[in-house]
Amino acid sequence: MKKYILLFSLLLNMTALQAQRARFNFNSDWRVWVGDVKEAAEENFADKDWKQVTLPYAWNEDDAFRKDIENLSTGIAWYRKHFKLPAAAKGQKVFLEFEGIRQAGEFYLNGKYIGLHENGVMAFGFDITDVVRTGDAENVLSVRVDNDWNYKEKATNTKFQWEDKNFNANYGGISKNVFLHITPRVYQTLPLYAGLQTTGVYIYADNIDIVQESAVIHAESEVKNESGKPQQVSYEVVITDAAGKKIKAFRGNTVTLQAGAQQVLQATAPVKGLHFWSWGYGYLYQVQTIVKVNGQVVDSVTTRTGFRKTDFKDGMIYLNNRVILVHGYAQRTSNEWPSVGVSVPAWLSDYSNSLMIESGGNLVRWMHITPWKQDVESCDRVGLMQAMPAGDAEADVNGQRWEQRKAVMRDAIIYNRNNPSILFYECGNENISEAHMQEMKQIRDMYDGHGGRAIGSREMLDSKVAEYGGEMLYTNKSAHIPMWAMEYSRDEGSRKYWDDFTPPYHKDGDGPKHKGQSAAPYNRNMESHAVENVKRWYEFWRERPGTGKRVSAGGVNIVFSETNTHHRGEENYRRSGEVDGLRIKKENYYAHQVMWNGWVVPEQQGIHLVGHWNYAEGVKKPVYVIATADKVELKLNGKSLGWGEKSNGFLFTFPGVDWQSGTLTATGYDAAGKEVCVSSKATTGKAVALRLKAIDNPRGWIADGHDLALVEVEVVDAQGNRVPTSLDKIQFTLSGPATWRGGMAMGPDNYTLTQAFPVEGGVNRALIRSTTTAGTVTVQATADGLQSAALTLQTKPFVVANGLATQLPADGLPLHLQRGPTPATPSFTVTRTAVAVAKATAGANAADVTKSLDDNELSAWGNDGKLATAWVEYELEREAVVQEVCLKLDKFRSRSYPLRITVDGKEVYNGATPLSLGYVTLACSPQKGKKIRVELTRVPKDDDGRQMAEVNGKQLDEGVAHAAGELKGTLSIIEAEIYEAPGR
Repeated sequence: MKKYILLFSLLLNMTALQAQRARFNFNSDWRVWVGDVKEAAEENFADKDWKQVTLPYAWNEDDAFRKDIENLSTGIAWYRKHFKLPAAAKGQKVFLEFEGIRQAGEFYLNGKYIGLHENGVMAFGFDITDVVRTGDAENVLSVRVDNDWNYKEKATNTKFQWEDKNFNANYGGISKNVFLHITPRVYQTLPLYAGLQTTGVYIYADNIDIVQESAVIHAESEVKNESGKPQQVSYEVVITDAAGKKIKAFRGNTVTLQAGAQQVLQATAPVKGLHFWSWGYGYLYQVQTIVKVNGQVVDSVTTRTGFRKTDFKDGMIYLNNRVILVHGYAQRTSNEWPSVGVSVPAWLSDYSNSLMIESGGNLVRWMHITPWKQDVESCDRVGLMQAMPAGDAEADVNGQRWEQRKAVMRDAIIYNRNNPSILFYECGNENISEAHMQEMKQIRDMYDGHGGRAIGSREMLDSKVAEYGGEMLYTNKSAHIPMWAMEYSRDEGSRKYWDDFTPPYHKDGDGPKHKGQSAAPYNRNMESHAVENVKRWYEFWRERPGTGKRVSAGGVNIVFSETNTHHRGEENYRRSGEVDGLRIKKENYYAHQVMWNGWVVPEQQGIHLVGHWNYAEGVKKPVYVIATADKVELKLNGKSLGWGEKSNGFLFTFPGVDWQSGTLTATGYDAAGKEVCVSSKATTGKAVALRLKAIDNPRGWIADGHDLALVEVEVVDAQGNRVPTSLDKIQFTLSGPATWRGGMAMGPDNYTLTQAFPVEGGVNRALIRSTTTAGTVTVQATADGLQSAALTLQTKPFVVANGLATQLPADGLPLHLQRGPTPATPSFTVTRTAVAVAKATAGANAADVTKSLDDNELSAWGNDGKLATAWVEYELEREAVVQEVCLKLDKFRSRSYPLRITVDGKEVYNGATPLSLGYVTLACSPQKGKKIRVELTRVPKDDDGRQMAEVNGKQLDEGVAHAAGELKGTLSIIEAEIYEAPGR
């Protein structure tokens, strides 16, 4: 009761011109009806029988992971909310802020139409000042939402290109947060261009000195005067650190603002003692911007932001003066969970995004459409860099569809420009024209010209405008703008399948074909998936900063968590994740944790023994270890099984290990023979019991009708060890004020929403939603032949008055600072030095030979298809001891070239090039000289089985097309580089 009194006191004490701007959580007390009831727009419509929900809430949330993306429910749904405003709000400005809906909505307040929003992606707002009532009078907000896959923009009859059944899971309705703002008549606007055409507050830093921990901080606020008369307006700023300590206060300009006018007010000051936002170090400040009228405070806005320094040059990405190699994930923007979809509480966004950091990821590339604000802010807190798209499908477009893309980019930049975790703005999931790239760049410069963010698109390999690029899954290198792979590993593997030797047994390629295509190239189990991801990552890491003038800036792996989007396996969802849909870790997760523990190279030793050690008698299998060590020894029950064969930088293979019950231990050693890392797996006992635990919610479980508890169940032996081969079916019962949302597993309808489903690998999880009543919730788990388990949870009261709440969705969530500030040391050492080529000649088409040296992967030299002319000779600018020749060859993924390399006529290499994701590095017998000749010794061999195909059957490009490309004697070089050892 005391909390209710405090809330009412806040509402009643709101008075004009006393800095009583208020932002309310507007998520509570909504009612939903699925179907088109036109009378629902009317104020007095009877909605008492409608379903009561707390937003965010997708009306078709039950479909998430239960149905194929193509079959997600669509149609019309109505949302209605009854609320009251305090009498003190009379005469002030009142706004609604929607973080987003899917797809389009018509909005009515007290029976009056207030607006339309259609793009299904971005935030938008409404000024309801002249329609809303204050005091005891009730207000009714009605929203008609249409999530038809083929919805078209009403004014132009144009479909939004991102309404796509491939990648954009259709969770319909008001699926994101809603807020209500009350401001004085002289106020700082909201960053909601859609609906309000306002830009809000912009905070940025320049003159950043990382060593001196200083920067010049700029604050800019768009201020509007709706008081009806001219006002003398001044501007002040207060900066508070993460501990709540005020570190700087400064003043800006004073202006006379005419009635109805709006103007950007500014303030600037140097600030010392700053903590800079960094990877895994989500340090944020509160920047309070204050507007005064005639010396009296009338409005105050607090912006949570962070400061960091970026640069994008020489093919590399710099964060706080330190080079960082991109390693992370291309994640579907829906970032969904089973039976909930996108609409999760903020703490679960933090939990999911922090797992990316824990796995070693440093960047998430949201795919196709802008992420919702909750995920953007979550990445700020956990220290995860972001690439933020606007909205697109798979190609450049023109006309109104391009105008739609520009509008979303504009709105997204304005809404998210204060979020330090965003380092990249992405203009398309494929290349766009130079003219279009320039238009997008102009939007960036207009609204975020000082944010330190690169703008680009996927591909853009020869662009003179884009500030970064990179293909979908191939290795690109550059000496100018950073190039990083956007989706480099697209294989899939279910968490249920350990390897070839563990029930229910799943060899690579098993399972149904997808649209007539064989599953062999991509359908894996967890063991082979982890091994393949090591091989894939090594191709980018091998070309990392420090390995020459032209370097790869890294790459992101598709996807981090299972997703209810396009799929190619027996399940109706994508299984490429490092965690499953409930964020349970898979073997890929640990592989990345080893390889990615550093800014460019691993900075701590790490090791992971892949799989488990529970097998049947007579099993003989390969054992894989992923480690940063120079060599790895394997022991079984203390007896050495020898040393692993090292490949792909991090992979150690022990073929044909006979299983024996006990403990398998992998120990890593450095080059000097010192033990540096250890990983072990032990055979567990028989499954005897269940164990329940709740995943930690930092704020506690809140009884707001939306918050979720994440409960984990394990099958354990007598010693409490998880039994990794258990597939037992668990029966759950729930009592208390909560509703069951359930988990998922392979099986009928993926077992979503059911209270009985199996563990996979001895573990599974379930989601439980709070109601609006606080109390004790008990979960019980039983299974045949196993000791049962019970878990008691408590929900905390959530205060709502007249439809308004003061506790915001992310209030109380901590900053994640575990990795610490950006290290001052260099992030890499130079391992090889590129030697420049002074001139070149070739057996044919000599005029084009410079195309193999032009730092442009869309151009290439090729001969005329005759074996006798299949050679090129590069003359270095100086003599050098040639150590390696690195080539990007046409058809690199499917064609092996038999090559001979000479230095001043002496053979240093003779062999067939391996297939690759782009570049092959050919180790040469060290030889000093100036002329390097590369020649084809016989007809190349093609392996079409290695070609990549998208789910629609489209073959992915593997180089540059030219006239002689299909002739048998063709040698085609896209880029060539000559290296010597560093220090030569």
